[in-house]
Amino acid sequence: MCGIYGSTIKYSNSIIQEKLERISFRGPDFSDFKLVGDVILGHNRLAIIDLDPRSNQPFAYMHLHIVFNGEVYNYLELKDELIAKGFEFNTSSDTEVICAAYLAFGKDCVKRFNGMFAFTIYDSRTNVLFGARDRLGKKPFYYYQDNKSFEFASQPSQISLFNNFSIDEAAISEYLIWGYIPEPKSIWSEVKKLPAGHLFTFNVETGDFKTESYWDLDFNWQNRFEGTYEDAKNELRRILTDSVRQRMIADVPLGVFLSGGIDSSIIASIASGLVSNLSTFSVKFNEEGFDESTYASQVAQYLKTDHHTIECNFNEGIDLIKEFSTFYDEPFADSSAIPSMLLAKYTKQHVTVALSGDGGDEAFIGYPRYSSINKLQNLFKVPEFVRGIAGSVLKMSPVYKHKLMGMGGSFKNVESLYVKFFGGMENSWVKKPNEGLMNPYMYNLLNSDKPLVERVSDFDIKTYLNGDINTKVDRASMAFSLETRAPLMDYRIIEFSRSLPTAYKFSKNGVQKRILKDVLYEYVPEHLFDRPKAGFAVPLQQWFRTDLKEYVLDTLSEKELRNLPGINVKRVTEIIQEHMSGKWNRHPQIFKLLILQQWMKRNKSIHATAQLQ
Repeated sequence: MCGIYGSTIKYSNSIIQEKLERISFRGPDFSDFKLVGDVILGHNRLAIIDLDPRSNQPFAYMHLHIVFNGEVYNYLELKDELIAKGFEFNTSSDTEVICAAYLAFGKDCVKRFNGMFAFTIYDSRTNVLFGARDRLGKKPFYYYQDNKSFEFASQPSQISLFNNFSIDEAAISEYLIWGYIPEPKSIWSEVKKLPAGHLFTFNVETGDFKTESYWDLDFNWQNRFEGTYEDAKNELRRILTDSVRQRMIADVPLGVFLSGGIDSSIIASIASGLVSNLSTFSVKFNEEGFDESTYASQVAQYLKTDHHTIECNFNEGIDLIKEFSTFYDEPFADSSAIPSMLLAKYTKQHVTVALSGDGGDEAFIGYPRYSSINKLQNLFKVPEFVRGIAGSVLKMSPVYKHKLMGMGGSFKNVESLYVKFFGGMENSWVKKPNEGLMNPYMYNLLNSDKPLVERVSDFDIKTYLNGDINTKVDRASMAFSLETRAPLMDYRIIEFSRSLPTAYKFSKNGVQKRILKDVLYEYVPEHLFDRPKAGFAVPLQQWFRTDLKEYVLDTLSEKELRNLPGINVKRVTEIIQEHMSGKWNRHPQIFKLLILQQWMKRNKSIHATAQLQ
């Protein structure tokens, strides 16, 4: 994993160097840039495969020049295929394989790559830039394009630095609802995200810029799995084993994040069978209800791994909150990023690559909210006017849960209720909540012929997994120069899981992730997982009322709130008081506001400094 940068804008060497230095934490092993024709290419390298300097980037292969972030896990198989076609190689890196594949297959090369990647190739013969982002959006790709000016990077502040861009207030509205800024927007009006599963071309001479999708989910179940449940189990085990095997190829030490849950445990189980003395890592909190480390230790003990439990230090967690925007670069409010950063920080002391269990909940219908929304379908069979009357009564209740139920029953359909869940049921504190709720994947959520739980899973893969989970893990790990790989996000597993009958994943008696669990129990005893599903969270609800109360009230004083776009200051002041009094749990909204305030201040400081230079 690395950081990439490129531009057709003629910046001075010192500015280019500063743009690269901005994300030096993504690639501390080597940094360089070069001018090829009219194109600047820059790279910060975290060396994982072929540690030799010959694989440093920007990398040249014949008339191609590339900067690449990520890994192509099937590069050895591709390399053999390309050698058979007459291609020659001078390194053992996947970077060189990408270039040869582009020469062999053109832009269709991306369909052959199994991995996480964001890259740009400059073809000096055609004067064209070609690039792509992986299918599920594991790796970030930001760009700015205006006529013949084109600039791209791994993080948006690289592009905004030394540019007079405007903050996108519509993106702010989306952030206040979702907790992240969904693609293709960024915090800047002029900077966009290349959507997951998309490629692009840019003609340097004419300024012609085009994007196209090369992969997407099968929203209408056109390719259903027709085999038995045992057939499906055998196929899942085969693909998953191969996915883990591919992701264990590295020239540096490797370990596994182990929370003790289903997803990370199945990865650790398979990995421990492929190597001896596997290192595993988990995080521990002292607050009651937040410590899952004992479960991880039990699984690790059974698998006989070299297990490390990292204790979450309160003060260290607070320091990370206060430095959050240094690494996340645009407003992002998933508070589980804090333990993710702590886990990455201490894991890096032992290994450079860590496998994670990300993707299992979305692909195999694992979140508790899927079960809840499935049950709520019956509520929406009741006429809307009846639900409205009942909802009005429930909303007057002093009980928090009753109020939520009352709000939920007033929605037009269950799909709208599901989407509203992400932003909080009550959005009166956001100036333009409907603008923030707009999402291009709502169409598939409403119009696919799949069962509801399949549709919400598809929706989450395209939105929550892409925009939240992947952003969280990428920035948290890269903050400490640690590469994370997610075997369950292998596109083959995603496609296979989405083709399976719902009952294979979510049984009639309510067992979620059924097939994944049954594969896991072939490796580890079932009784180790006989407990409710737990999230990866920090106790912000308590912290904001105790240790962090003064910090919250100072940072979000009425005076400070007036400087924040997109919010109703009076209502925000009220919800902060509601939280402090214990009347409502408002910690998600408070965290969004803290991060937005922090980002606004930091951005102002960075660009003020840049203007002085």
